[in-house]
Amino acid sequence: MFDVKRIREDFPLLKTKMQGHPLIYFDNGATSLKPQVVIQAINDYYTKLGSNSHRADYDLSYYTSEAIEATRKEVASFINARPEEIIFTSGTTAAINGLAIMLKKFLKKGDEIILSYHEHAANTLPWFALQQELGLVIKYVELTKNGEITTDNLRRLITKQTRIISLALISNVMGVVSKPQKISNLIKDQNIIYIIDAAQAAPHEKIDVKAFDCDFLVFSAHKMLGPTGVGVLYGKMEQLESLDPYLYGGSMNDKYDKTGKMSYLNVPTKFEAGTPNISNIIAFKAAIMYLKSIGMEQIREHELMLREYVIQQLIKEVPKIIIYNKEIESNTVIFNIDGVFAQDVATYLNSYGIAIRSGEHCAKLLHYYLGVGSTLRLSFYLYNTKEEVDVLVAALKAGGDFLDGFFK
Repeated sequence: MFDVKRIREDFPLLKTKMQGHPLIYFDNGATSLKPQVVIQAINDYYTKLGSNSHRADYDLSYYTSEAIEATRKEVASFINARPEEIIFTSGTTAAINGLAIMLKKFLKKGDEIILSYHEHAANTLPWFALQQELGLVIKYVELTKNGEITTDNLRRLITKQTRIISLALISNVMGVVSKPQKISNLIKDQNIIYIIDAAQAAPHEKIDVKAFDCDFLVFSAHKMLGPTGVGVLYGKMEQLESLDPYLYGGSMNDKYDKTGKMSYLNVPTKFEAGTPNISNIIAFKAAIMYLKSIGMEQIREHELMLREYVIQQLIKEVPKIIIYNKEIESNTVIFNIDGVFAQDVATYLNSYGIAIRSGEHCAKLLHYYLGVGSTLRLSFYLYNTKEEVDVLVAALKAGGDFLDGFFK
């Protein structure tokens, strides 16, 4: 049974107050709160291990190395991959940037990369940089009226020059879910690299890279109850073996000499130069185990219940509400109040201890689809409640003079 009251007891930050009010945290699309087991795991590393990994012949270093590899196995199990296909990075942004650098050797002037207007800056700017450097062509798949990506629209865009398709599994703004199996089937045997940005999906959906049949998939720990500064780059083994490292240093090399001749260790070690974010990688395992103990399907059902409830209440109680993704099933609700600047609303809600995101949400191309730049984003997670939604709606109803009298 999904017991949100019990779950909330695991999150210390929910016991604090903001602006004299209990914290209500609706910005989970940006980052999630951390349960005590994750915080404790970080503390345990510094109090019980404290050493570097893969660099010494004493017990503490061995135990540290084993703890990192245990996380790698847990991540692999979570997305149905092999442990050696899991590379630790500092986050989704670092993973995509690294991929762009490593894939550069396979690209030439005139080659095409397909994106969508949904994409986060982490999945646009690295490709823009390559576009400028190599003379690539960036193309955008047409969205339906609900913001969805269809295989028909994608098919019309693909040519013999298409080399990369890089799309979010779930949009960080609209919450639109792409259909990876259909995309991978569409491009099978076309020598097109398929990359999935799963930063918004991994915290909420079951990820199965074998079913998706993608070449690469990336996500971050901090959006799924884990620490900041840890990300994952998954790649099919044959793809990873074809790539050269994008970081060089200790732990990734087999040997080198004064002439500059060098060789690398095997995948994934050859992509993990330097000292990793050890404490946070170890704590990431605690986050995944916590999510698995609750159940991803139960978390998803809870979020969709909250989403349906908040949309009903906003439409019923808040004048001039504009909701942009009413038809999309996700953990996010994107809205504005007609005539009121989004940041003003977010600042006002902060006075009630309500944390909500406003602005472009790092997806600055989406205005081409929405026709508006700044919006408000509610993003739910497993510890949010209907009672918190009621506080939000009541605060908006009481907006009055602060929000330029939009209720008048």
